[in-house]
Amino acid sequence: MFDWFEMNRSADDHFAKLCDIVAKLRAPGGCPWDREQTHESLLPALIEEAYEVAEAARAKDDAHFREELGDLLLLIVMHAEIAQETGRFDIDKIVRDVSDKLVRRHPHVFGTSDARDSSAVLKQWEAIKRAEKKADSHYLASLPKALPALVRAQKAQSKVARVNFDWTEVDDVVAKVEEELRELKEAIASEDRARIEDEIGDALFAVVNLARKCKIDAESALQSATDKFVTRFNRLEDELKARGQRLGDVDLAEMDAIWNEIKMIGREDRRDSLNR
Repeated sequence: MFDWFEMNRSADDHFAKLCDIVAKLRAPGGCPWDREQTHESLLPALIEEAYEVAEAARAKDDAHFREELGDLLLLIVMHAEIAQETGRFDIDKIVRDVSDKLVRRHPHVFGTSDARDSSAVLKQWEAIKRAEKKADSHYLASLPKALPALVRAQKAQSKVARVNFDWTEVDDVVAKVEEELRELKEAIASEDRARIEDEIGDALFAVVNLARKCKIDAESALQSATDKFVTRFNRLEDELKARGQRLGDVDLAEMDAIWNEIKMIGREDRRDSLNR
């Protein structure tokens, strides 16, 4: 019989080596910097590495992606080693817990349950998760507060959609976005700062919901839009330099004209690439 676990024995060996290296770095006589680290001191690096993993994945650079995943794995092992030193838990406990959870929440693979598509799988996952976390008083109690705002909004919307709290048609979501924009215009006209902030939040939430309904990741879409803006602004700056001008010395009308030229060139380049 094919033994997947036996096939991956070498991967286990490499993982064990990584754990041994981290343990030596943290041991007496090891690296002074590594020995000084705590869970709290490592948190900024953990968050930064997660973002760098996402950036490498979007760039589709396998070598960079692999490197960043390794950096993130290192921090996970470091956290586990710190916890083990005080007898709280170790890396084996982390791996066992997540393995058990995966088996428990995939009864359609490891049991007798039937989930025919990804939508059914997600609903089943949520039902099992709710049963496991009976102490939580509300369905969204597990929604992490530390997530970036766009990610948290889309995750909240996705979770409630799994219990049927969702618009049926995309047009309904578009209408909601338009409604929120009208309310935002009214708030701006009122010059009530608190009201404006509230309506901007509602408008952003509605746009994130539209992205989710269109099966678009809002965070990735905004990252791409920001990257596009930066690229175009760099080209604008280069064009001004070529003309012997500098940012700050040129009025909006002239910069806007150059900006529109850059946008037009970008559209033509995209059309050419699609027609090849």
